[in-house]
Amino acid sequence: MIVRMRERVVAACDGASKGNPGPAAWAWVMSDGSGAPARWEAGPLGKATNNVAELTALERLLAAVDPDVPLEIRMDSQYAMKAVTTWLPGWKRNGWKTAAGKPVANQDLVVRIDELLDGRTVDFRYVPAHQVDGDKLNDFADRAASRAAVVQEPAGSALGSPEPPPAPDVPAKSGARRKAAGGTSPRRPGGSSARTIKAKFPGRCMCGRPYTAGEPIAKNDQGWGHPDCRTAAAG
Repeated sequence: MIVRMRERVVAACDGASKGNPGPAAWAWVMSDGSGAPARWEAGPLGKATNNVAELTALERLLAAVDPDVPLEIRMDSQYAMKAVTTWLPGWKRNGWKTAAGKPVANQDLVVRIDELLDGRTVDFRYVPAHQVDGDKLNDFADRAASRAAVVQEPAGSALGSPEPPPAPDVPAKSGARRKAAGGTSPRRPGGSSARTIKAKFPGRCMCGRPYTAGEPIAKNDQGWGHPDCRTAAAG
């Protein structure tokens, strides 16, 4: 159902993939007048990559808002944001080819987003992910997408779904306050941090499998890698 509002809408969207590729999902959330989460929706994608999930979240959000309504979109995916704000014009000029002459990845989603952006006012705002006291909308969308990826079931305010639970690998606020006061942040057994971030560059986990830029990673005793591998090593 398309949301029809007269005033500017502030929203966030996010995608999640447990394995990249792996069980994936998308989510978006719109704020009320105070900036708190109000309307939201999340849906499963089966097996997909982080990038597909992130782009799908953006596509579903744009499709849910009337095109005449000014929109602010908060995202923690630099790939999805740059794809539609920086790289897209060049891809179109090159016949949907990259500067290297290769086909644009996820072209169907990018084309659909381009169509949905045509003629409308949209401001994109990058917000860092997994920050204590960070952006409430982005955190909500992140949790909703993560939950939908795990259970592979749709959810949302229209379905009467409860607020998505906190992600298990995000540090608690109390721990962050202890760190700010000179203490230490929460750590898992084996000395690995409970915090996850999105990789800025591709790399290889201690398990031998690679991870891509944008994929969630966590610190372990040997560097950075998959959050699941950190937990397994700690156990």
